[in-house]
Amino acid sequence: MSNVDDMVKEAVRSAAKDGRLSCKESLELAAGLGVSPGLVGRAADALGVKITGCQLGCFKKEI
Repeated sequence: MSNVDDMVKEAVRSAAKDGRLSCKESLELAAGLGVSPGLVGRAADALGVKITGCQLGCFKKEI
């Protein structure tokens, strides 16, 4: 595992609240760290952190 991966995982771990991180927060985290959103997503997956509030409207619950 690279130092970048470790850095991203630690940032995700620190930012997550109750095992969750919003899509917006994830994108901001990626921009602030200078990494791709995909890397933040993979780090979240590895840590069991759920990404919530998809800004594309995906994963909405049916009413």
